[in-house]
Amino acid sequence: MSAEGTSKGSQVFDAVSEGSRREILDLLAAGPRAVGEIATEAGLSQPNASRHLRILREAGLVEPRVEGQRRIYELRPAGLAELIGWVAPYQRLWQGSLDALEHHLDSELDPGKED
Repeated sequence: MSAEGTSKGSQVFDAVSEGSRREILDLLAAGPRAVGEIATEAGLSQPNASRHLRILREAGLVEPRVEGQRRIYELRPAGLAELIGWVAPYQRLWQGSLDALEHHLDSELDPGKED
């Protein structure tokens, strides 16, 4: 399916479905990086890094800025909104489980403790 035939949300999920692109997002979460740095740190060739960055840019997850001869990429937090919205209901499920675990561990460590 062409980029024009997919929704932005679908592009986001397609973009993050590939491991190298998730690794690039992890790198950029630590701060902006030049394409060459991304390629080196992710163990990719420069053309592959550029291809992955193009896909991430088209999905609205990263944005470049030009500094001299270099292109510096950084995360677009707003681009992650689709993913955050999808994960939110599941986060509530695991948060409830974590709260129950905390309560259980507290009662095991201090049997006389009441809530």
